[in-house]
Amino acid sequence: MASGGGGCLPAMDLMRSEPMQLLQVIIPTESAHLAVSYLGDLGLIQFKDLNADKSPFQRTYAAQIKRCGEMARKLRFFKEQMSKAGIQISPVQLTETPLDFDDMEIKLGELEAELTEVNANDEKLQRTYNELLEYSTVLQKAGEFFYSAQRSAAAQQREMETSQSGDISLESPLLEQDMFTDASKQVKLGSLSGLVPKEKAMAFERILFRATRGNILLRQESVDEPVTDPQSGEKVSKNTFVIFYSGERAKAKILKICDAFRANRYPFPEDLGKQMHTVQEVSGKISELKATIDMGLAHRDSILKTIALEYEHWNHLAKKEKSIYHTLNMLSVDVTKKCLVGEGWSPVFATSQVQDALQRATLESKSQVGSIFQVLNTKESPPTYFQTNKFTSAFQEIVDAYGVAKYQEANPGVFTVITFPFLFAVMFGDWGHGICILLATLYLIIREKKFASQKLGDIMEMMFGGRYIIMMMALFSIYTGLIYNEFFSVPFELFAKSAYACRDPSCGDATTEGLVKIRPTYPFGVDPVWHGSRSELPFLNSLKMKMSILLGVAQMNLGIMMSYFNAKFFRNSVNVWYQFVPQLIFLNSLFGYLSMLIIIKWCTGSKADLYHVMIYMFLSPTDELGENELFPGQKTVQLVLLLLALVSVPWMLIPKPFFLKMEHERRHQGHQYAMLEGADESVVAELGEHHEESNHHEEFEFSEIFVHQLIHTIEFVLGAVSNTASYLRLWALSLAHSELSTVFYDKVLLLTLGYNNLFILAIGVFVFICATVGVLLVMETLSAFLHALRLHWVEFQNKFYEGDGYKFAPFSFALITEEEE
Repeated sequence: MASGGGGCLPAMDLMRSEPMQLLQVIIPTESAHLAVSYLGDLGLIQFKDLNADKSPFQRTYAAQIKRCGEMARKLRFFKEQMSKAGIQISPVQLTETPLDFDDMEIKLGELEAELTEVNANDEKLQRTYNELLEYSTVLQKAGEFFYSAQRSAAAQQREMETSQSGDISLESPLLEQDMFTDASKQVKLGSLSGLVPKEKAMAFERILFRATRGNILLRQESVDEPVTDPQSGEKVSKNTFVIFYSGERAKAKILKICDAFRANRYPFPEDLGKQMHTVQEVSGKISELKATIDMGLAHRDSILKTIALEYEHWNHLAKKEKSIYHTLNMLSVDVTKKCLVGEGWSPVFATSQVQDALQRATLESKSQVGSIFQVLNTKESPPTYFQTNKFTSAFQEIVDAYGVAKYQEANPGVFTVITFPFLFAVMFGDWGHGICILLATLYLIIREKKFASQKLGDIMEMMFGGRYIIMMMALFSIYTGLIYNEFFSVPFELFAKSAYACRDPSCGDATTEGLVKIRPTYPFGVDPVWHGSRSELPFLNSLKMKMSILLGVAQMNLGIMMSYFNAKFFRNSVNVWYQFVPQLIFLNSLFGYLSMLIIIKWCTGSKADLYHVMIYMFLSPTDELGENELFPGQKTVQLVLLLLALVSVPWMLIPKPFFLKMEHERRHQGHQYAMLEGADESVVAELGEHHEESNHHEEFEFSEIFVHQLIHTIEFVLGAVSNTASYLRLWALSLAHSELSTVFYDKVLLLTLGYNNLFILAIGVFVFICATVGVLLVMETLSAFLHALRLHWVEFQNKFYEGDGYKFAPFSFALITEEEE
């Protein structure tokens, strides 16, 4: 994890985690808040929860945490309002005015009350404004309906007056008869007008006719544009309606149906003069309300802009205060309630910095009593803390994803910085593809300050976090690509001319037997003449397969050597003699010997069959080797190595459980509670791992320890074979990458070049670029990355790495900010 806090940190011990100590601090109550604040700035102490038996509501500072939570709620409310208004939050200014926590609480309360009042007023005004807009629409549409109806009635009346007979006959229409009846006998019709959602218009009409048995006249007309509904505030497509009815009972039914369908009703005057007056009045009110709403929005925006300038500062202070009170709740209160007692882990190098922070808090709080600081002796396992930087942190995360190192266990992250990108490059080797990945990564590195301040997607976040891993992978891929002599699968004579030439002009595609060496050996990497020949695949297969075995055996030997350094560091001689030594002998008696044979065969040019040698080393160890003999005395050496491999298996299995049993008996003879002088510390710890003693008189579970050791022995013996075979993935993926690259180059790019057609060439280049980026630069990169990850987690780290520790998680304001982001 990245080192936190300020101050000058010592040089990093990359191999071992930082030495840790358990501190006890006794802080006076009046300076506790300031002391914890300074320790949070320092970020180098991990407090233990001394009040784990208490619920959050029973703790001392529960009320303060509740206040911080309320402030966080107000800040979230402000952020939502700024987001709705489209106002950007300003970054933290360097010239911030100091603001007390209580003052900030009052300030936030005032701003929330003011903003809530402005929003409520705006909501009321907006609802009234929307109602007036709907009313204006109803007046316009209903007015058009009444005007057309009156014009039609006037035309009918003129026709009746000009008719020859003024008598009413039985054949005259009923409405025409009503026009000539006495006004006192005519029935006065009522009317209702308003707006109904268009999607409910048909159902609205059907229900009205059913409820009134058809004794109404309904006229609907669609509104051209969606209107804002006063209740919901959303744009809704609506129809204007006018209903004519007779009687109060019909009116009551119609009102209920309007309410059920959320149809907004508005009064409509039948008199033309009143209509004009109402239209003018509504238009005037709309203009006034619009101006008032605009002023309210401007006032709200000014409030939000003021908040935006200070939001980050307030948000940081609120989070900081909440974390301080959470930490204070982890401290126990002294019986006198005048001081707080805390315990926590801290690196040894941070002792003086912690003391300085406590003294500074005492002085600035003007406390009469200083803080007490002391180191506690404990048998608890300390947390693991590695100081990392932006380059090494991603490599450390790869290791921590498998398991956090035990306290001061050897750190595989040191070797991962080199071995991980190198093994990736062995599988990915092509210096053309490596350059493509390097250019993409350099863009992330050059603009890392910009990307660090932005919110990225999940995939981009992973790529940006691992930018230095990808850069190292690209650099090693360029190196191995130069060794393989592949640039998008095309070989080049970069370092010299090929060492071979054809015996005659007809041997272009022949095997290498048709070639003659005319120059010195190609100085670096694979001679380009191998590519394209019939012997290319057998030659490169043999080379990469044997190279994979050599790399695998070397890395597994490194893992076993790390187990030796772990055992020496923890002073565990049992693991040195009964684990490291037999494991080293077993692995190198078989696969170390195979690696030696590979190197001898390369140096001598022998045609010995190494498969035959290794198989018959087990099946018929006394048979003569014949033409498979690579050096004098090989048969005797193989017999000795085979004997050593067989002896090393019981060597790993039997002595260690008996030695642990003997050590247990020595510890409990007469002085149960005393530690033996000269006893290995890690042996005592291992006894405790297998058998937890509560009263120091329990029986030693020898069978449990023996079975445990048997499992470890079988796992190592079988793993030595399977892990070596697992490294052949280096050869397999390298071959797959090379063949895919060749297929895309030959069957896509070269094939389209042969058509001598610009359009076909453009399509071919496009397909080649898409295939190269999608398959080789994305899928193959991910595949090789995962396989390299597996080789480190399983084949390398299982030789020495326990990974059962827990990470150092100090109380740090910097880490709290990173987590929130």
